[in-house]
Amino acid sequence: MSGGVTIALDAMGGDRAPGMVVSGADIALQRHPEIRFLLFGAEQEVTPLLAKIPRLAGAVTVHHTDEAVADDARPSVALRAGRQTSMRLAIDAVADGRADGVVSAGNTGALMAIAKFVLKTLPGIDRPAIASFFPTRRGESVMLDLGANVECDEENLVQFALMGDVFARTVLGLIEPTVGLLNVGSEDMKGNDAVRGASTRLRSAVSPVHFHGFIEGDDIAAGAVDVVVTDGFTGNVAVKTAEGTAKLFGEFLEAAFHHSVSARIGYLFARRTLRKLRMRLDPRRYNGAIFLGLGGIAVKSHGSTDAFGFANAIGVAVDMKANGVLEKIRVELERLSQAPFAPEPAL
Repeated sequence: MSGGVTIALDAMGGDRAPGMVVSGADIALQRHPEIRFLLFGAEQEVTPLLAKIPRLAGAVTVHHTDEAVADDARPSVALRAGRQTSMRLAIDAVADGRADGVVSAGNTGALMAIAKFVLKTLPGIDRPAIASFFPTRRGESVMLDLGANVECDEENLVQFALMGDVFARTVLGLIEPTVGLLNVGSEDMKGNDAVRGASTRLRSAVSPVHFHGFIEGDDIAAGAVDVVVTDGFTGNVAVKTAEGTAKLFGEFLEAAFHHSVSARIGYLFARRTLRKLRMRLDPRRYNGAIFLGLGGIAVKSHGSTDAFGFANAIGVAVDMKANGVLEKIRVELERLSQAPFAPEPAL
């Protein structure tokens, strides 16, 4: 699956870069032996790390730059003044065909701004969306947008639904994924104009997606649909709330097992099951948010992740290339643009 795939890495992006980036690349190489990397960053910091991992060193080409995008840099400033930063050079490698995708754990706003400027958007897409996986009772779902667009109109939401549908079919392997619009209620009259308008569009006969209808917040974790569509403000709040709740649950559980001697004894019997639960809820397993709608593959890793999480973000980029996600989105968008829109008759 990964044969011939080259991934550009922003070696200086992330809280623990470049060590985390190099170690993550090593883990990814073990999973995908044919993958190759272009590392953009400070050579004096990267080279000693590679010297300790000969296997990885043979699969990496280092491109030196002393400049990096600061975590607190404004996107507009990073776009104007960051042409020689590790992030910009890594994205440039995708634009000029030297790499099949880019992965960075750096500044999210800067990454989106630079990627959108350099890679452009796909024909028929007004705004790219941040998409990621979400653990549910039924397995995994895709959720977008997670923060790229604070405000969205109905056309944006329809485009997000289409991209999420293609992503779920190609990467998750679902034959006919269900798509739901996140709303404040399941009734047709609920929500703002954008949500209700998008619902009408997605219910029409020409829509290529299997539209479930409106869903509410508690339907996300229940796995009511395979693709959750929302604006970036709501999506970001929802996913951060879920991450915080999972962390809080873990802390409460740990405190409970340290409460008494009998609780500690109970932990000895339950630790295997608890280990499985911890693995199931581990946010590193779902690390790697995709910028869907761009003319190239760009994946954002959590800035605070470790090597295991960064390797999973690299895996997302590899999967997108191996499954031809961009090409399939192009085909679906062209098919949708050629079909006449016939709204549902009024009741």
